Amino acid sequence: MQRFVRAKLHGLRVTGADLNYHGSITLDPEICRRAGLDPLEFVEIWNKNSGARISTYVLYGVAGSRCCILNGAAARTCQIGDEVIIASATYGAVDDVIAAQPTVLTFRPDNEVAEEIAYRVFRNEAGELDMTIESDGAVVPIRALVG
Repeated sequence: MQRFVRAKLHGLRVTGADLNYHGSITLDPEICRRAGLDPLEFVEIWNKNSGARISTYVLYGVAGSRCCILNGAAARTCQIGDEVIIASATYGAVDDVIAAQPTVLTFRPDNEVAEEIAYRVFRNEAGELDMTIESDGAVVPIRALVG
């Protein structure tokens, strides 16, 4: 079994931090449902501003609020306005990730969804694993980060 990305929120802004609340991250359930994140699901959070990386679980907040609130010890890792990446994972065989087609949401500064992206993993003609990134059904070029 391998660990694969199941869903990802990229560039969501932190709207609150509550050190004295039960540990977790509170997210707008509309955003969670669109990406496929479930209540109490464990997620990894990567702070783009500080580089902090933490693991916690999802609580659903108020629908439509566009909230992203770090609670408990996680509140120490982020400031209001920080951009975070939130990813969930699943374990399975390669064929499971081929079938899953994870959803990635990117965000505007007001936490409205800017783009919905799908990661598509497949076997190419040689039988090797390959992938595309799709937005609105169209393949998006994968940047070549070369020298």
